[in-house]
Amino acid sequence: MEHAGNDTSTQTTPVPDSQDAVLGKVISVRGPVVDVRFERVNDLPALYDVLIGQSLNKKKVVMEVSEHLSKNDVRCIALSETLNLQLNSKVVNTQKPVSVRTGDELYGRIINVFGDPVDNMPGFSGTEFKVTRRPPRLEQYDLKSKFSAKPEFLETGIKYLDVLFPLCKGSKMGILGGAGCGKSVVILELINNIVKKHEGVCIFTGIGERIREGNDLFYELKDNNLLSKIKLVFGQMNEPPGARYECVNTGITLAEDLAERNKDVLLFMDNVFRFIQGGQEISTLLGRVPGESGYQPTLQSEVNAIEERIRSIPGYGSITSLQAVYVPADDMTDPAVVAIFSCLDGALALSRDLAQKGFYPAIDPLRSSCSNLDPRIIGERAYNISQKMLALFAKHSALRRIVQVVGVEELPKEDQIDYKRAEKLLNFMTQPFTVGEAFTGKKGEFVSVGDTVDDCEAIISGVYDKLQASDFYLIGRAPRKKE
Repeated sequence: MEHAGNDTSTQTTPVPDSQDAVLGKVISVRGPVVDVRFERVNDLPALYDVLIGQSLNKKKVVMEVSEHLSKNDVRCIALSETLNLQLNSKVVNTQKPVSVRTGDELYGRIINVFGDPVDNMPGFSGTEFKVTRRPPRLEQYDLKSKFSAKPEFLETGIKYLDVLFPLCKGSKMGILGGAGCGKSVVILELINNIVKKHEGVCIFTGIGERIREGNDLFYELKDNNLLSKIKLVFGQMNEPPGARYECVNTGITLAEDLAERNKDVLLFMDNVFRFIQGGQEISTLLGRVPGESGYQPTLQSEVNAIEERIRSIPGYGSITSLQAVYVPADDMTDPAVVAIFSCLDGALALSRDLAQKGFYPAIDPLRSSCSNLDPRIIGERAYNISQKMLALFAKHSALRRIVQVVGVEELPKEDQIDYKRAEKLLNFMTQPFTVGEAFTGKKGEFVSVGDTVDDCEAIISGVYDKLQASDFYLIGRAPRKKE
């Protein structure tokens, strides 16, 4: 995922030697923080304007204005590598904020925060540029029509999501979990299932992604014939914090462009916590005093600034967002996690205990929540089944420690029945994923919501009481009843 040889990102950059170019000079470089001086006060750039410099080895250095230090000096955060950037070197003021390419040329391509290709394929031509930092336009909303409309249920083929944590068009769902709990696998399966089922278009934003992960994702999508429906934006882990921070706005801008063209867009973001980490690094570099938790003082406003842009556009298309969120030390009360969680319609909490037992997807139903779990959205029957399932899961959790000490046979008869049915349900909610076939050795299965509700109802009502819980592990549909 190195830069393609033909860099076309200078389209909006004035020529340094031109008399019309507004020039400044570098007066300080401290890693990704660069101070620039302009001789004339009128030449001072606005906040978030892009400045372009050049290193000794002729590589372009892109910077974004973050602070005005004096009437002549500005402090910038570099969005590209500052290696070999020389003191007193010339800097060009583009007099506009970061803008990104949009258009159908981007399908199947990997771009960086500026919209440049990083997949070693040919560059782009004739594509439109749009500013990435656009606030939501609330005047577009007709509140009466927006909130009276019934949300449209999106079938994902993943049993947990369809029955307990339904996804609706235009909603925001978070997938929260620590390292190694399977966040990216769930995201990949959702891409695979939803794009094939609903024929939508996707934007995948890799925030602080490893090069290996991006490479694996690209070929996974290629092997499943999904590249023609997806645009990929990466702010790689080895890039400066400014690139990891700003690539979120690039991904949202691409999604907004498609929604404004009457398309229903799926916006996948992996991993939003690294966006917060990028902002934390920038805040520290700018000398801001951190909050009590160690995060930047502007944590909530930064999260809200991007989350509020992810919305449906009345009269046009919708943006449905699925966001992976790393949970530091598996602490769900971490301020960064809480800041993101408060903006979501639903959250799938992944459990390390379940992942270690091989229960995939490792979703903890009692720690997860979803505001779309409503009979008006999923239907009365499915809603009633979901409530019975959650009650069984809660009872199973309460009895588990007792069972570990005295055994299930010592429980009252009614509790034994409920405990065993809950175990069958927990096993049944595991599922072989298409993207995990190489690891499980089982063919991935898309299970319709109707089939899932039927099977869950049968387990709860005792149809499968004679079967073992292990008979329900990593399957699609429930097995036939043994006589």
